[in-house]
Amino acid sequence: MTPTISLHADLPAFSRLVYGAWRLNDGADNTPQHALRKIEACLAQGISTFDHADIYGNYSCETLFGQALALRPGLRQQIQLVSKCDIMLTTDKFPDRRVKYYDTSAFHIRASVDNSLRRLGVERLDLLLIHRPDPFMDAAATGACLDALVKAGKIGAAGVSNFRPWDFALLQSAMRTPLVTNQVEISLLERSSFLDGTLAHCQQHKILPMAWSPLAGGRLFGADEAAHRLQPLLARVAAEQGVQPDAVAIAWLLAHPANILPVVGTNNPQRVAALRAEGIDALSATAWGRILGKGDADKPPLYIIGEEGGVEVEAHPAIRRLADLTPARLGREEGACISRIYVAPEDLSAAKVVLQRVWRQPSLLS
Repeated sequence: MTPTISLHADLPAFSRLVYGAWRLNDGADNTPQHALRKIEACLAQGISTFDHADIYGNYSCETLFGQALALRPGLRQQIQLVSKCDIMLTTDKFPDRRVKYYDTSAFHIRASVDNSLRRLGVERLDLLLIHRPDPFMDAAATGACLDALVKAGKIGAAGVSNFRPWDFALLQSAMRTPLVTNQVEISLLERSSFLDGTLAHCQQHKILPMAWSPLAGGRLFGADEAAHRLQPLLARVAAEQGVQPDAVAIAWLLAHPANILPVVGTNNPQRVAALRAEGIDALSATAWGRILGKGDADKPPLYIIGEEGGVEVEAHPAIRRLADLTPARLGREEGACISRIYVAPEDLSAAKVVLQRVWRQPSLLS
């Protein structure tokens, strides 16, 4: 079963995997009965947290989810509901809108929460997120509104989505209640949050982040160049663990010390049934780094690949200098034999000298 984790003492525990409802109303079968089967499939795996937004499905997914819940009202006590607001879409539902914009006014947030509660058929959202940073946000007014919604019991807590650390800090400075999460795009193909301060900010302030599009919207298993570099390694680890490659990609996120909650979404109840946050051994720091390195857009100047037991592996991610091209540094004493070395053009001549002197194998160069 999928484990749970606490975002805040005032909230129920959330499941480590969150079901994203953005595609709930896609597909040929858009009946409440079919939506209910997806909800039940999630609960069977221990996935009890459901992520919505007012705009999902052109403002239709919350309604469909609410209709499904009405078929089994008792399920509300087993689930946690998240929703978002502030994106103003240009859509046939609002024909007077001429441009997409963001609205974090107290009037809009209150109205959006009331609409979400009505569509979902519930009295309280466990968590409300501001969906996107609003360049016109009045932090004092937005923060006061969120505090008031918590005090009124309409939401259990507030959070944000797609905020940079300084956006988060601004809004939090205007609030009495804590912002409990920042939901951002994180995957093996979108890793900027690891280095731009987003996850560091979350860890510093003990905020648990959520990751939307954790499989890069399916691109991770498509024709993307970075995906092609990752796919053999993901398949190999998956075979070793007896799981599917997408489970390895999810495990990669779960292993991070920030305690990321991946938001997964599929419209296939059978695929939902296969989602889990268990069944794969915890990834070591070495394995985590190997997977990270495989997704790099550019190879380092010296990119070493070895072979051990007939399986190609990266010998060491720290091999970046010609001085490192020695048998001991490359792990020869551990039984790994070097099969190919990629060298930046400006290092080619020097690398040939090193390989001839140390390895007697200049043909390894590529």
